[in-house]
Amino acid sequence: MSESHWVDWNKNTQSKDYRGSGSFSTFIIIGPVCFFLGILFAQFPYDFPLLWTSEPVQATYYDFLETHVKFLHASPLIISRILNIVIFVGLLGFFMKLFRPAESNVLFDGASLILYVIGVGVYSSNIVKGMRTITAGIWDMEDFAGIKHDGPVSGEVILGREDTMKVLSASNTILAMVLVGVLVLQAGQWYAESKEKDDFAKGDKKDKKNDGQQQQQQQQPQPVEDKKSQ
Repeated sequence: MSESHWVDWNKNTQSKDYRGSGSFSTFIIIGPVCFFLGILFAQFPYDFPLLWTSEPVQATYYDFLETHVKFLHASPLIISRILNIVIFVGLLGFFMKLFRPAESNVLFDGASLILYVIGVGVYSSNIVKGMRTITAGIWDMEDFAGIKHDGPVSGEVILGREDTMKVLSASNTILAMVLVGVLVLQAGQWYAESKEKDDFAKGDKKDKKNDGQQQQQQQQPQPVEDKKSQ
């Protein structure tokens, strides 16, 4: 199947069916992204001592952070369902913008969708899994302290409590950067559309000016040559 079957190369920012930065689909993309950035911003004070300072972290802080993560993971089921719904709303917005897309949609929205999918992967594989591990409290089990490995390690490797919390905090930071990247691409699409709109306006103004000059030349009377008297 050729690219022309799913990409409308004749569509531009001036087309009526163009879904650009001002469309409803863009709104339902930016909404979920800002929603998750707000959640990550609320989590930033808990992640700051683990990643963004050189001061040693006290053992009591890990106990406090473990309690906080367990409290979040024990949230009512409706909270996780709302998060999943918001994720799929963002994906719906991308699918709407990428249906019969223009070249601008392929460049900006396609790259935004890739970042969004990466963010979903980080959330499901690192954040959710880390919260489940912390809630399970496997470090308090008697068998965990006595586990020893001889030779190469194979299979799933379980980190210690402190390392797991650091990975969870780092995953929050990575997810925030990915979501900011989506906003940057959407802002870049808006800027590209505004520049193209200005170019179209300048071109139309120039064409109207040329048409006006041609009409003035056509309306000017032709000079009449004086006949020589015989």
